[in-house]
Amino acid sequence: MVSEVKQVSGCGVPLIGNDIDTDRIIPARYLKAITFDGLGEGAFIDDRTALKGEHPFDLPQYQGANILIVNRNFGCGSSREHAPQALAKWGIKALIGESFAEIFFGNCVAMGIPCVTADSATIKKLQELVTTNPQASVTVNLETLQVQVDDYTTPVSIGEGTRSTFVSGTWDACGQLVANADQVRATAAKLPYVAWGY
Repeated sequence: MVSEVKQVSGCGVPLIGNDIDTDRIIPARYLKAITFDGLGEGAFIDDRTALKGEHPFDLPQYQGANILIVNRNFGCGSSREHAPQALAKWGIKALIGESFAEIFFGNCVAMGIPCVTADSATIKKLQELVTTNPQASVTVNLETLQVQVDDYTTPVSIGEGTRSTFVSGTWDACGQLVANADQVRATAAKLPYVAWGY
């Protein structure tokens, strides 16, 4: 099973504001869900309701966008996995931001969603580019550590360990276990304290 994430391409959606927490991404009342199905409809629902259709996730020009461009400390607050799940169910496959809360970042990595960073001036420029031209082609390239929006290219950052797990496909811990099930069984069979019940 190969789960390499070398680049994500598509269209961008800008979300301006610092310290957007996980409760704003998906309110606590959605945590009662048994599965993550349908969470995309609840992404930013309170903000979207308050903005009466003017939130970027409601604007027609950003429907189908898959790269979210955010500001500082995105995903702060409680450590709910539902937040990146809601974004993924809405259609987000990568995030570009000034910084991400650590647990939110880790939850994204566990789902195969890269979160790359750049300085505030670069993020502002990227947000402006996709605001001016919502259909602009956006590519997050993890091999070259660059983001390209049409003719504009800029370097971005992600920790080397995380970057290499995406590029090699080893970010997917469950996938790695499934792909190596025979080796897992062989190792477990040698352990005196593991009984498989065969």
